Amino acid sequence: MPEASANIGVVGLAVMGSNLARNLASREGNTVAVLNRSRAKTDELVAAHPEAQFVPAFSYEEFAASLQKPRTAIIMVKAGGPTDAVIDELVKVFEPGDIIVDGGNAYFPDTIRREKAVRSTGINYVGAGISGGEEGALLGPSIMPGGSDESWVTLGPILRSIAAVAEGEPCVTHIGHNGAGHFVKMVHNGIEYADMQLIAEAYDLIRRGTGKTPAQIADIFAEWNRGELESYLIEITAEVLRQVDATTSLPLVDVILDQAGAKGTGAWTVQTALALGTPVSGIAEATFARSLSSHPEQRAVAASLPGPAEAFQVPEDQVDAFIEDVRLALYASKIVAYSQGFDEIRAGAAEYDWTIDLGAVSKIWRGGCIIRAQFLNRIADAYAESPELPVLMTAPYFAEALARGQAAWRRVVVAAAQAGIPAPAFSSSLSYYDGLRADRLPAALVQGQRDFFGAHTYKRVDKEGTFHTLWSGDRSEVEAEDTH
Repeated sequence: MPEASANIGVVGLAVMGSNLARNLASREGNTVAVLNRSRAKTDELVAAHPEAQFVPAFSYEEFAASLQKPRTAIIMVKAGGPTDAVIDELVKVFEPGDIIVDGGNAYFPDTIRREKAVRSTGINYVGAGISGGEEGALLGPSIMPGGSDESWVTLGPILRSIAAVAEGEPCVTHIGHNGAGHFVKMVHNGIEYADMQLIAEAYDLIRRGTGKTPAQIADIFAEWNRGELESYLIEITAEVLRQVDATTSLPLVDVILDQAGAKGTGAWTVQTALALGTPVSGIAEATFARSLSSHPEQRAVAASLPGPAEAFQVPEDQVDAFIEDVRLALYASKIVAYSQGFDEIRAGAAEYDWTIDLGAVSKIWRGGCIIRAQFLNRIADAYAESPELPVLMTAPYFAEALARGQAAWRRVVVAAAQAGIPAPAFSSSLSYYDGLRADRLPAALVQGQRDFFGAHTYKRVDKEGTFHTLWSGDRSEVEAEDTH
């Protein structure tokens, strides 16, 4: 058996795992053991990167023997069954006090289940969300670890050594116990869905309304990236729109099939929000927009359905004003998406008894991750000023931005509707904003309907108690047991 020389190990050496192992090995103080299901992958990584001085292992017994105590291993394999299989093997060779870290995109209920099962053996189990893709894994990701306080003592310095750094601070914090890390990563990905859909809708409206080419729109996004919309996603949008296809000489965006894929985290975010009773309509519409795009058979049948009689065309002298309206609408809708996401994190923390610092979450998203943006500093400031802020978008900075942008936002949603251009994320975000600020909602009628057909009862605005109208009788009102 090898000597216990490594302070950290990585199991699973596909691109993400290999890049994370290289990142770990490049940081002072780390020696990295590596293990993969196929020996060839391990040999290939070790041979390609002699500077990393990896400690290769070719069995779980060798892997465990090569790690200093408390042994710490990061699993970077496919979510689901493969993750469970690796956990089972590590539990056989690890001891109480050792640490198993799942760095994949696991569904947080699975992490809660696994943590409970592994904890019964005395081994620590940590679900850690890792964002930033292949580049982030290599150069510095945003990391969202859950797990026990005990595991964080050992794991914290290691993860801080490899995380992205934003404004002098590493983009990692102990999120909370058991599944908290993967929960926050799930919501991060849901916000990412909304952000991407909003950007796509902005592009679509500008292109269809002004006739500008993708390259010209790339210049617009590049200009936006120098202001309050500065972010990684805006930056790469400009790059994608500038790209020309080598085969056809057409803009690459015109060659790519308009059917968006999804790995499931957006759907998990929406499903979880529904279970928590927390509206995330912008994220939901972004998720549904991907689903709609991926049903070409339905779209083909529906192509003959009628739309507006006239093509959408912004008058030439109004083009600049229209583009500015779209920018303001994009920023306002982005505020809503993040506000909804942080609402879900707050609700999840309450439901699962996690203590999650929302300000700290916003800070670790400032670098390394896909949704990194200047905007996140404003969120951190808002929670620093008011840690119990019930609605993020009511913080003074965001309230002012919404007030400044709402007229443009409304014009854009109206223009999209009149032009027959789908803008589900823009319009649902505006509806959420209006619903949240409304003095009175039509939910009163809904509750009356529920009472009529199901005796679900209702409450009154003018006195305490719960009531039911005898709809099938004399329609008098009686006090009743609350069945909301």
